[in-house]
Amino acid sequence: MRIGALIIVGCLCSEMTGFGADTGSGVAVTNQIAMEVGDTVAAEYKKLLELDDEAQAEVDRWIRENQAFAAKGGGVPGAELNRRIRARFVPVSEAYKAFIQKHPSHTEARVAYASFLGDTGDEDGARAELENALVLDTKNPAIYNNLANIYGHTGPVKKAFDFYAKAIELNPNEPVYYHNFGTTVFLFRRDVEEHFGILEQQVFDKALELYSKAMKLDPTNFPLASDVAQTYYGIKPPRTEEALRSWTNAFRIANDDIEREGVHVHFARIKLGVGRFDEARAHLNAVTNEMYTDVKSRVLRNLNEKEQESKAPSDSSGSGK
Repeated sequence: MRIGALIIVGCLCSEMTGFGADTGSGVAVTNQIAMEVGDTVAAEYKKLLELDDEAQAEVDRWIRENQAFAAKGGGVPGAELNRRIRARFVPVSEAYKAFIQKHPSHTEARVAYASFLGDTGDEDGARAELENALVLDTKNPAIYNNLANIYGHTGPVKKAFDFYAKAIELNPNEPVYYHNFGTTVFLFRRDVEEHFGILEQQVFDKALELYSKAMKLDPTNFPLASDVAQTYYGIKPPRTEEALRSWTNAFRIANDDIEREGVHVHFARIKLGVGRFDEARAHLNAVTNEMYTDVKSRVLRNLNEKEQESKAPSDSSGSGK
């Protein structure tokens, strides 16, 4: 459509100015129409994103309201709510399809539609849209990152490693790419060992290095800091002091008392594990929010048991005496 408009305008300008005449004005008019067409497409795309955002916001509100009603003994059944949600998203999906059919080379629309499909549970559809987008634009780091996310879920996971690396190569200043890559490395340790030819402890180091780069780029991101700190639970042998430093950093940048109390729970768990019982108890005493009641009770029970075990006299007399 845009190419056709340019050709028609060019022909009209030649006829109007005469053979051999200065066509500078024709180029100017052509450029002006191209800009107008571009503005029209941008406006259409903006409306499409607004339609998506409105639907997502409305569905989020339905879910919150139904959860509140369910807590009081009301609310609609899950199956009915899901039916309403699917119906609400139908016009959004149709709008994306119509826009992409009209503007098949609009990479951003394909990426946005892929995100929509992923949010609504159609991971295969999201993958197809992103792979189509990659054909159109091989220099877009978001496409590589988003495809890597999908490959990490559905495979091939080793392709996810390469795509995260490519996203970082194209945009080394985006912390999300390092965060996602670090999480995938940590979760798929055996695949990482095979793909990169490294040992398990080096895999842990690689994941932590990627997390460290993410934190340097986004140093006040509490969810990121919390994810980094929780990684230490899966590292064997334990790196206790490193874990405590990581949780200390998360505590420092926590946004409110709820987040800080959550960190206290983690402090208690770690210190309980290394026999620092008094410190663990002090951390648990700092936790007062009801949302942590269950987990606090479990950790406190473990603390009491471990403390009693440490105080019990060991049987060194032997059973034959």
